Amino acid sequence: MEAVKDITETAAVDLGDLLDAGDGAVVILEAGDTRLVVHRAVLADRSPVFAAMFAHDTLEASSGAAPQLPGVAPQLLAAADKYGASGLKAECERQVAAQLTVETAAAAATLAVRHSCSDLRRTAIEFIKTRTHEVMATKGWADAMRKQPEDLIEVSLLLYDPAPRTNAPAATITTATATTASTPCQPPAAAAPPTSPPPGQATVSRIWSISAEERSRKLIEAAKEGLVEQLRALLLAGTDVHARDRDRRTALHWAALRGHLEAASSHVGGGSEVNAKDSWHNTPLHLAARSGHGAVVWLLLGAYADPNARNQWGSTPLHRAAIGGHIEAAAALMQAGADTEARDEDGETPLDLAWQNNKHQLVDLLTRS
Repeated sequence: MEAVKDITETAAVDLGDLLDAGDGAVVILEAGDTRLVVHRAVLADRSPVFAAMFAHDTLEASSGAAPQLPGVAPQLLAAADKYGASGLKAECERQVAAQLTVETAAAAATLAVRHSCSDLRRTAIEFIKTRTHEVMATKGWADAMRKQPEDLIEVSLLLYDPAPRTNAPAATITTATATTASTPCQPPAAAAPPTSPPPGQATVSRIWSISAEERSRKLIEAAKEGLVEQLRALLLAGTDVHARDRDRRTALHWAALRGHLEAASSHVGGGSEVNAKDSWHNTPLHLAARSGHGAVVWLLLGAYADPNARNQWGSTPLHRAAIGGHIEAAAALMQAGADTEARDEDGETPLDLAWQNNKHQLVDLLTRS
């Protein structure tokens, strides 16, 4: 026991010596009227954020301002919010916003939602609106869906907010056969997908020598595989964009089902009927929603696909999204006027299907609509 007492007293003396060391070794933490004197070594040992700050001999390290280090600002923002350091929180918001990329956008948006950062939230949402299909395809989006589903629900609702946008450029979509759905609000304009170079004249000329039936078959196969260059060459060669397979599915049906955004965009621009129905009366929007391809759903809604179309079982695209728990697709459909109370032939609503399939995040979204 005496030995333990000696060790305890020695440790106390050593800590006292640390605090007396001066020369930047002491950090003063302030919260309102409370001031706490702490040694840098103790803070660095207890917090990777402070360790990163102290590892760089900067003004930020001594003043408590946000360090200019990648990856530190988000962590420090959370701490600043927790302890009410409003100035530090604002600076961290600015840094996170300045570092926005397609990969980090989801993390930034969920961070802003969780910590009530209005400026960062607005910046991140507008960024995602201009690059929706790219952001949703990143590991960052998948990680947010897995780790912060509730926050991502809020992001999805903000993303499909019907309020007018000021910064998001809308893609120009021309379609010869688009029909206007009777929806209470204009669906969001689809962000322009990346485009491939146009096919060469030689390629188009070769396709002209193929029979019309074979061209139609190749068009549908190209849509299934997402072979955009081949698909465009077929369309330039006069292939019937309305061609159907034995299940009465068009190439747009297949591009929507497989989630091939650029292929779907080429078909929409080429005049494909966005509300065409297959043998089971599924539209391309039914198939995109069923598979959870949020960016394709957005594209089709921008081309006036009907969010309340019914298949032969009375299911709407929102019913199909609910079965798989596809939040992005569901949020887009709801913003475009999808009827959340619609019942299929079994009397089930989208909420009923989400409950039955244990899609709890989507249940939350639907119950708050």
